[in-house]
Amino acid sequence: MPLSHAVLIIIAGLGAGAINALVGSGTLITFPTLVTLGYPPVTSTMSNAVGLVAGSVSGTWGYRRELGGQWGRLRWQVPASLLGAGLGAFLLLHLPEKVFAEVVPVLLLAALILVVVGPRIQEWARRRAEADGRSASHVSPRRMAVLVIGTFAVGVYGGYFTAAQGILLIGMMGALLPESVQRMNAAKNLLALLVNVVAALAYTIVAFDRISWPAAGLIAGGSLIGGWLGAHYGRRLSPNALRGVIVVVGLIGLYRLLTV
Repeated sequence: MPLSHAVLIIIAGLGAGAINALVGSGTLITFPTLVTLGYPPVTSTMSNAVGLVAGSVSGTWGYRRELGGQWGRLRWQVPASLLGAGLGAFLLLHLPEKVFAEVVPVLLLAALILVVVGPRIQEWARRRAEADGRSASHVSPRRMAVLVIGTFAVGVYGGYFTAAQGILLIGMMGALLPESVQRMNAAKNLLALLVNVVAALAYTIVAFDRISWPAAGLIAGGSLIGGWLGAHYGRRLSPNALRGVIVVVGLIGLYRLLTV
């Protein structure tokens, strides 16, 4: 591998790790970088998924304090993410990549709309709960069921095509949960980490020879540092600023997806 390629991959991994900790669409940096450097699309997807696990670990660790008090709900979301990721990885190995790539822009646009209107939905839910004499922090069984199903669906998507799964999770949780965007971001980092681990293990076991291990290693090194930086500075952002970052990065990703 030429030195210039190695440097570009490390820089892409650094940026992807930071953006994943903040938003969750770092793949939109590393995946196109690998494809531009001549790696086949499926090889790029698998190498990217393996490499970004390191950044997901550091980003999740950086947001560990915001996970407090969420485990009662996450104990349902975690299995849903794991099952979805396993199915998504299976689909990647058996279906043409274009099947999911064609619906990514639609899903991403829907998620961005939910990110923007999420506070209004939360306020509506709060007023309705108060009118019914319930706690504003209460999550009904029906809403919890929708949340778990949605988490499973995003897990399938993430196991197949990891780009922007974090934005999908934030958009979905913002519409269903009475949580701050920083706490939802912490949960998103954990769930995305699990999806990436399952996908990386599946690719390693089933398609070891189709992964570019040098590229995956360079992405891992860059994303490990990037994930820590993203979590360190992202936790200091105000809710509106963090939502702004999510929307801007999402729109850039949407543009890139529509123009490739």
